[in-house]
Amino acid sequence: EVQLVESGGGWVQPGGSLRLSCEASGFTFGRTDMSWVRQAPGKGVEWVSSIRYWGITSYADFVKGRFAITRHNEKNMLYLKLNNLQTDDTAVYCCAPGWGESSATATRGQGTQVTVSS
Repeated sequence: EVQLVESGGGWVQPGGSLRLSCEASGFTFGRTDMSWVRQAPGKGVEWVSSIRYWGITSYADFVKGRFAITRHNEKNMLYLKLNNLQTDDTAVYCCAPGWGESSATATRGQGTQVTVSS
């Protein structure tokens, strides 16, 4: 059974930073491309970033160099460092297997809430 458990969210002021983590189990993490997606209040699921199992990364245009996706295959862990957060980044962030925008429809964890406000 695929299990994905996200953590690391919280409240930050605009310009702040957070590091999100995703602990994966139930599948061969080290051979699976992984993604982060998010869902803001009242909006659909939006793809944020993906990382190939060998390390190549891709980001949505709105990220604009502010986020960094990494992974540790031996620990079955996925990370997303969020820098220069803005109010529009407020959302529940989830990890999901897959690459690119199609990962927005994949099985994902419960997510971790990121709230950006002053």
